[in-house]
Amino acid sequence: MNIPFSPPYIDQDIINEVVSSLESGWITTGPKVKALEEEVCKLTKVPQALCVNSWTSGAMLMLKWYGVQAGDEVIIPAYTYSATALAVLHCGATPVMVDIKDDFTIDVIKLKEKITSNTKVIMPVDIAGWPCDYDAINAIVNEGEIKALFQPSHANQVKLGRILVLSDAAHSIGASISGIETGLLTDITIFSLHAVKNVTTAEGGVICLNLPSPFNNEEEYNYLRRMTLNGQTKDAFSKSKAGGWRYDIVDLGMKINMPDVLAAIGLAQIRKYNSQLLLERKRIFDQYSELLSTYPWAKLPPQDTANIKSSYHLYALRIHDIDEQQRDDMINYIAANGVAVNVHFIPMPMLTLFKGLGYKIEDYPNAYKQYSCEISLPIYPQLTELQVDYIVKTVENAYQEVLKR
Repeated sequence: MNIPFSPPYIDQDIINEVVSSLESGWITTGPKVKALEEEVCKLTKVPQALCVNSWTSGAMLMLKWYGVQAGDEVIIPAYTYSATALAVLHCGATPVMVDIKDDFTIDVIKLKEKITSNTKVIMPVDIAGWPCDYDAINAIVNEGEIKALFQPSHANQVKLGRILVLSDAAHSIGASISGIETGLLTDITIFSLHAVKNVTTAEGGVICLNLPSPFNNEEEYNYLRRMTLNGQTKDAFSKSKAGGWRYDIVDLGMKINMPDVLAAIGLAQIRKYNSQLLLERKRIFDQYSELLSTYPWAKLPPQDTANIKSSYHLYALRIHDIDEQQRDDMINYIAANGVAVNVHFIPMPMLTLFKGLGYKIEDYPNAYKQYSCEISLPIYPQLTELQVDYIVKTVENAYQEVLKR
C-alpha cells in the first residue's frame, strides 16, 4: 500500500463551490468569505468570526490589537509549532515558554509560576485536537492577585483589565469542553485552515471573537476586517461596484485577507463537518485506539471523556520505553513500507532560531520526553478500515524490527 499522511478532502461539492467562485467573476475577498465566517459562527456559537490568510497572520493581528510590544511577555507552551512563538516575536515581545503535561497541553501549574507584571497574553495550544484546561487558565487570569499584577499599557488592555487568553486552536475546530465548543472557551480563538487541517481553505485562518463586556464584538470585527485590508474603509468587492471607487486609509493595517476562491473550499467542507467529516475522523481515531490498545508498547493519545471531546486532528501515538533514535528508526521502517507518518512537534527549544535566542530543551524535560517517542499516524476521512489495519500492523512490525536489534 501507499498511504499519504494528510491529503486534503476534496469532493464534488467542493469542486462545485470553487468553480462557482471562478465563474462569478469575483475571486478575492467577498461573499464566500462572509459565508464561511457565518458558518464558523454557526459551528462554534461565537459572536463574530473573521477569516484571514493564515493562523500566523491572525495571531499577529490580535496581539497587535491588544497592544503587545517590546518589553511584553506572552506565555506559550514549548511544545507547539513555531508559528505560536513567531507571532509573538514579530510583535517585538518575548515568548515565555512553559513545559507541558503528558496530554501534550501546557502545564497550568508551571504557567502560573511564569506570570509577571510584563505578562500581557497567555496563548495555550490545543494539540492534535485535544483542548487545554481552559477552566483552570481562565480562573488564573481572573484571580485577584494576578489581576493586581497586570500593568496595562494600551487602551484594550485597560478595557479588559487582565491578561488576555488567546487560544491557539489551530488543531481543534469542533472540539469541546462540557458541551462548549472551542471558540467560546477563551477571549479569542484562532483556528488554522491550512491544507492539512480538519477544515481547509488551502491556506488560511479564522479569528473567533468572544470578548466580554464592555467590548462590542461586532464593532471589533468591523475594525479588524478593516485592519486585514491595509486599514482601508472599503474592501475591493465594494470598491468594484459602479460608483464605489472612493475610499480612505484610516489605520495602519496589514494585508492578510482571505480570497473567495480559497474560502469556497472551506465553505463546502464546513457545511458537512459535524454531520460527516468529523464523524469520519472519530471513526478512524476509534479504530486506531481499539487496535493499538492490545499492544503494551503503545501509549494512546488522550481519549474522549464525558466532558472533553477531541477534534481528532492527529493520532499522536507514543511508544513506551524507546529513545529518539529508535523512534526515528521506526519511522524509517514505516515509510519504507508505504505509510507516511509524522512527528508533532519538534519542541521549539530544539530548533536553531530558538536555541540562538537562549531557549534550552533541558528546561522543558516533558516536552522532550513526549516528542522523543511520538509518531503521528494518518487520520483523514478518506482512510478505509483496511488501510488503518495495515497502518497498525506496519507500526507493530516496525516496533518489533527496531526493538530486536
